[in-house]
Amino acid sequence: MDTQKQKRSAFSGKIGFVLSAAGASVGLGNIWRFPYLAAKYGGGIFLLVYIVLAVTFGYTMIVAETALGRMTHKSPVGAFGAFGKKGGLRFGGWINAVIPILVVPYYSVIGGWVIRYLSEYISGHGSELSQDGYFSNFISSGLSAEVCFLIFTAFTLAIIFAGVRNGVERVSKVMMPVLVVLSVVIAGYSVTRPGALAGVKYFLVPNVANFSWMTVVTAMGQMFYSLSIAMGILVTFGSYMKKDTSIEESAEQVEIFDTAIAIMAGLMIIPAVFAFSGGDAEALQAGPALMFITIPKVFASMGLGTVTGCMFFLLVLFAALTSSIALTESAVSTFEDEFKWSRRKATTVIGVITIALGSLSALGYGPLADVTVIGMQFLDFFDFLTNTVMMPIAAIATCLLISKVVGVQRIEEEVMQNGGKFRRKKIFCFMIRYLCPVFAGIILLSSIANAFGWISM
Repeated sequence: MDTQKQKRSAFSGKIGFVLSAAGASVGLGNIWRFPYLAAKYGGGIFLLVYIVLAVTFGYTMIVAETALGRMTHKSPVGAFGAFGKKGGLRFGGWINAVIPILVVPYYSVIGGWVIRYLSEYISGHGSELSQDGYFSNFISSGLSAEVCFLIFTAFTLAIIFAGVRNGVERVSKVMMPVLVVLSVVIAGYSVTRPGALAGVKYFLVPNVANFSWMTVVTAMGQMFYSLSIAMGILVTFGSYMKKDTSIEESAEQVEIFDTAIAIMAGLMIIPAVFAFSGGDAEALQAGPALMFITIPKVFASMGLGTVTGCMFFLLVLFAALTSSIALTESAVSTFEDEFKWSRRKATTVIGVITIALGSLSALGYGPLADVTVIGMQFLDFFDFLTNTVMMPIAAIATCLLISKVVGVQRIEEEVMQNGGKFRRKKIFCFMIRYLCPVFAGIILLSSIANAFGWISM
C-alpha cells in the first residue's frame, strides 16, 4: 500500500481537486440539460427541489465517494475490492468503473457538435445555424459529424496524456475561471433582453402550483448527471487527494460551484428563450434540440448574435471538455490500477475504445441510422444504458458498501483527518444508510418505466 501511495499521481492541493471535480461536474448536464428540465418541471420549484437534494443527497455521495478514494488510494474497482474479494463488492467497483468508459464516446460526439457550432460562429456563418434543418442535416452527414467527434476526442486524450497535475489539474485551473466569466457575461446579456424578466421570474421564483412528484424524480436524476455521482470520477479524484485537504469543505465548494453554474445556465437560456418566444414556456421544452436548434434562433434574433453565439459555444465547449477529461481520467486510472499498465498504454486503449464506440454514435443518425438497439439510435442507447440503468445501480452499490461493509465510522475518521470538519455528519449518516439507496432505486425504476413508455416523464 505504501509503495502505491508514493507512486500514485496527486493534485497539488485543495484548489486543484475542487476545480478538477467541479470541472467534472460542470458539463453538458448543467448548461444544456438543466435549463430545459427546469422549464418543463416547474421552473422555480424545480430549482428549489434541486438545491435541497444537492445539499443532502448530492453532498452525501460526494463525501462518500471522495473519502472512499482517498482512504484506499485506488480507482473504483480497487477501492471496492480493498474491503473484500466477494463478487458483489467487485461488481460494485466494476460498474462504477465501466460507466465512464461507455459515457466518454457518446459524450465526445456531442462535444464534436459543439465544436462544429463554435467554428461556424467564429467563421462568420452563425446565421446558417438558425436555419431550419441545419442540425439534422449536419448530424446525418456522417463524415462531418465523425470528423468533429475525432477533433474533440483528440483534445481530451492530449490532456490525459499529460498526466493528473500537468494535464487534468492545469487545464481545469484555466478553463473553469474562464467558464465562470463567460457564464456571467452571457447571463447578464440574456436577462436584459426585452421580455426576459418573465423568464427570470419563472425560473427563480418557486410556484407550488407547478410542483409534482415528477419534479422530485427528475431533479434527482439531474443531480446524478450534474454532480458526476456514481461515475467513478469522485472515487478516482479522491485517490489523488492529499490527506491535509478537507473533504467536507471540498465537497461543499464543488456543490456550490456546480449549482451556481446550473443557475447561470438557466439565466442564460430561459430568459432569452422566453423573450424570443413571447413568453411561451413550451419553447423551452425542446429537449436535446434546445441547444442546437432553438438557441441559435434566439441568438440570430439578438443584436449581437454572432458574438453571443461565439461566447456561448466556447463556454459549452470548455464545460464539455472538463467533463470528458474527468471521465477519461477515471477510465485510465482503472486500467492503470487493475492491469498495471503505463499511463500511455491505458490512454491509448481508452482512445481506441472511444473512437470505436463513439463512431457508432457519430454515424448513428447518418449511415447507421437504420441500425438500432431496442429501438434506439446508438447515442440514445448508450445514454439510456449508463444514465438510466447503470448509474443508479452504481450509487446503490456505493451506499451499501459504506453502510454495510466499510462502516460509516471509517468514513467519519477519513473526513476528520488532520482536524478536518464534518459539520453535516448527522445528515451524511442518515442519507447514506437510508435515503440515498431509496432515492437511487426510485430513479432507476422510474427512468426504466419512462424509457419503455409505462409512465411519462
